[in-house]
Amino acid sequence: MEECQSAIPTSEGDLHVVAAAHHIVKALGATKNLSDDLRKILIDLDSHLSMITSNIDSKGGRGFVDVEERIKQAERKIVIWESDRMMIWDSEPREASEYLEAVDEIQTLVDGLRGLSVNENRKQKELLNRAVSVLQMAMSRLEEELIHILVQHRQRFEPKLMKSRSTQRDVVYDESFVSVEDEPAEKTSSRNSSSDESGEYIVDLVHAHVIPHIKSIAKVMFTSDYGQEFCEAFIGVRKEALEQYFAILETSNVSIEDVLKMEWNSMSSEMNKWTWSMKIIFRVYLASEKRLCDQVLGDFGSVNSFCFLEISQATILCLLNFGEAIAMGPHQPEKLLRLLDMYETLADLLLDIDTLFSEEAGSFIRLQFHELLERLGDSATAAFKAFGVAISSNGCLFPFPGGAVHPLNKYVMNYIRMFPEYCTTLNLLLKDQHAAVANPVTEPEYGQNLSLSTSCPMACHLRSITSSLESNLHKKSKLYKVEALRHIFLMNNIHYLVQKVKGSELRRFFGDEWIRKHNAKFQQHAMNYERATWSSVVSLLKDDNPGSSSMSKSTFKERCKGFSIAFEELYKTQTSWCIPDPQLREDLRISTSLKVVHAYRTFLGRNPAHIDDKCVKHTAEDVENLLLDLFEGSPRSLNNSHRW
Repeated sequence: MEECQSAIPTSEGDLHVVAAAHHIVKALGATKNLSDDLRKILIDLDSHLSMITSNIDSKGGRGFVDVEERIKQAERKIVIWESDRMMIWDSEPREASEYLEAVDEIQTLVDGLRGLSVNENRKQKELLNRAVSVLQMAMSRLEEELIHILVQHRQRFEPKLMKSRSTQRDVVYDESFVSVEDEPAEKTSSRNSSSDESGEYIVDLVHAHVIPHIKSIAKVMFTSDYGQEFCEAFIGVRKEALEQYFAILETSNVSIEDVLKMEWNSMSSEMNKWTWSMKIIFRVYLASEKRLCDQVLGDFGSVNSFCFLEISQATILCLLNFGEAIAMGPHQPEKLLRLLDMYETLADLLLDIDTLFSEEAGSFIRLQFHELLERLGDSATAAFKAFGVAISSNGCLFPFPGGAVHPLNKYVMNYIRMFPEYCTTLNLLLKDQHAAVANPVTEPEYGQNLSLSTSCPMACHLRSITSSLESNLHKKSKLYKVEALRHIFLMNNIHYLVQKVKGSELRRFFGDEWIRKHNAKFQQHAMNYERATWSSVVSLLKDDNPGSSSMSKSTFKERCKGFSIAFEELYKTQTSWCIPDPQLREDLRISTSLKVVHAYRTFLGRNPAHIDDKCVKHTAEDVENLLLDLFEGSPRSLNNSHRW
């Protein structure tokens, strides 16, 4: 220690050198990422410099003359900008450099003066107060400059990812189902089909050329113990920028209570916005914001993560609150697809979220998003169950007009055609319920070597759903008083099931055996229709004495009359029945024509002598043409031009 004492300079002019060294040591000590050994060395050096300045102070006060002059010179460079409202960093680069040099000089002098022992030295106090006042003025100006740079050089945020909004149409559950229509096949797989959303897309939120300016301001303000003021200004501007962009995304900042009160159309729209807003906010905007914070504050340790958290927290909590409100709301069937979208989006973003908020300060955000993912998964599973319950419990007091495809059928099949897009997620969420539906009643028809697609949890649930749907349709068929119309109804609806499965990705999950079985089902109903409708009519044309050449004229006339009455009644009734599928309608007409027209033509051919206008009301060609009017869903009647 005696060697150190002897090395203490005695010249009063050495004050500025010691003060500068003291300032450098203090700046180094402010650095957050220091080892314990290095920090101890700096503390010892700081103590030694304080001892030196104390010794200088004991030698006399002439050194303050030089200090005062240096304060005046720095003050002139700082004060001159107070009367000039032009921003420093909008001027020549030299102006900003000189201003920072002046601030650095004032800070050095403040540190030096504070390092001296006061000993009731009034001059020292005056100089220190003057230097501190100038420093405060400079810090206030630097804060203004920082805000100006951040606002003036903010980049417009328009990433390509903004175009990836989902175009998937809702299939809405409705007790009446009056609005259910078929969805064109090409539109059922349009979910997020227009972009690559998987990659990170970092952009410059502030023009790159001003980053060094912001960093230089940060360095000076942190060195001068004005780091808190820098952070407050930086956070305020960047937080406002994020909130403005969040508003541009049209994602509503609504309360949980408001979400729970929303009508479905509004809620569906907001759920859709949430999914693509989450991707843009986390994978693009916040990733870019994190890079900006790293560039500006990367040298200041935990201050970096603190500022990033403060900037993003309000927006993140808004997204979390909406997700929580959706998860806790009623589990209606129509929510299922949107819930799956939200679940998949969040699951895909968890790694990004964990990376962005990897420090301890952001642990609560990581935890809340992980918990939200679990709740969204539970809600999606509950909505899936509600979907199944809605199918099996849907009742009706009246038969659906014309025996056409029931809207419940359209709703279910158009809905489940979208499920293959969520196969991985549904398999994950439904695996615990797999045993309940993979029972011996359902599975044996697929054989021992089930493919992965037909044996996965989602496939088993899909077959269970369609089984419930078929059971419900059979109940609805019993509302028809006419047996033939029951078969038309079941033929239409089972055929619709098969076509929806065959014409989509569902085929992989149902399997060819299911398709063959259900093809046979609707074909059997077509045959049953023909038996129930035309067997009695064709029986009127049978010859009771096949060995004889022809029947009596009175019998012939009676048979013709009976056939015409029966045919016209069926024509009047069955033109109002409906077979929506053109090919199925044509096939049934041809099959019917082959039986009826052939029998009628044979009947007339065996009795050519009795044929006249009074007996034969319709020719075989008339009957063939009239059969083409059946199943159009528009009732018709024939003018009765003959009296019997």
